[in-house]
Amino acid sequence: VTKTAWEVRAVYQDLQPVGSGAYGAVCSAVDSRTGAKVAIKKLYRPFQSELFAKRAYRELRLLKHMRHENVIGLLDVFTPDETLDDFTDFYLVMPFMGTDLGKLMKHEKLSEDRIQFLVYQMLKGLKYIHAAGVIHRRLQGLLLLGSATTGLLPLRPLLAGHAATCPLPCPQDLKPGNLAVNEDCELKILDFGLARQADSEMTGYVVTRWYRAPEVILNWMHYTQTVDVWSAGCIMAEMITGKTLFKGNDHLDQLKEILKVTGTPPDEFVQRLQSADAKDYMKGLPELEKKDFASILTNASPLAVNLLEKMLVLDAERRVTAAEALTHPYFESLHDTEDEPEAQKYDESFDDVDRTLDEWKCVTYKEVLSFKPPRQLGAKASKETAL
Repeated sequence: VTKTAWEVRAVYQDLQPVGSGAYGAVCSAVDSRTGAKVAIKKLYRPFQSELFAKRAYRELRLLKHMRHENVIGLLDVFTPDETLDDFTDFYLVMPFMGTDLGKLMKHEKLSEDRIQFLVYQMLKGLKYIHAAGVIHRRLQGLLLLGSATTGLLPLRPLLAGHAATCPLPCPQDLKPGNLAVNEDCELKILDFGLARQADSEMTGYVVTRWYRAPEVILNWMHYTQTVDVWSAGCIMAEMITGKTLFKGNDHLDQLKEILKVTGTPPDEFVQRLQSADAKDYMKGLPELEKKDFASILTNASPLAVNLLEKMLVLDAERRVTAAEALTHPYFESLHDTEDEPEAQKYDESFDDVDRTLDEWKCVTYKEVLSFKPPRQLGAKASKETAL
């Protein structure tokens, strides 16, 4: 992390740099009241332009909206600036998670019980996020997990090809690297800027492709929340086998790897594709038979195989939803409707309003001041420098 002045509440001590991206940096700290380790994010010059201000406002609102044990959320948000006229920076405080699922899978073989528990938590988090009307979409050139984006976008029919130029924070695909896990095997979907350096030999973009739903790869059709279920299925299969299920070298090769398992889709499916190029490409493919998932997932239980067959359906309209997947017999020992809440709908109308830079600054300031933390956080700010 480059030399950056951090002006944080006195209760947050021992700041240590964790990572940085194009739009912000993250430090770990210790909350002196509880002894708990937290992650503090500071955006770089959030009000340097209307675009940056809109991005910062939207990230803050989404983070405030998400309150679920399996989705990263805010513990605190504050600004050291005492008036709106002085308002230039604000800080986001979140739980600090020790590692991510990608690193965990690299270092140890997961037992069936742990896989079941991790997938259950992942689907619980997705059910909650989806109920808010939010989905993941692709993000090109992702080098830092989370960077300055939220990873989430309101659910509406936008084409995948527009993601790279999206004026709002472009979301990221669900993949092992943005699923945080602690020592108690508790999982949180890390969509909210806990920056982690990507492996030096592999960009986030390449990794992202391996977990991307087929309807997103070729911009086939307007897609729904089940794009995340596909990604979750790929992750579950990788936990079972220890290998990436669909490891394509590029977009077309990725699609070929998928079709080797799912088989060539019927004409009825091809006719529903909106892209003429996609239709022509699919019609020109050789006939491929669907593989028996049990032959691929040789170490998996019959119930695990059955669940994956429902999660990894080529046709998104026939793919199981996160809420439906939670009711599968595979989760019989864990499933509890009372413990699987849904988020309230996220109101995106505030994000789409045309505002001047000063107006974005004003509404963001109000959002910071209106935050209600899990506990009272009355404290004065102290200055520290993260080097």
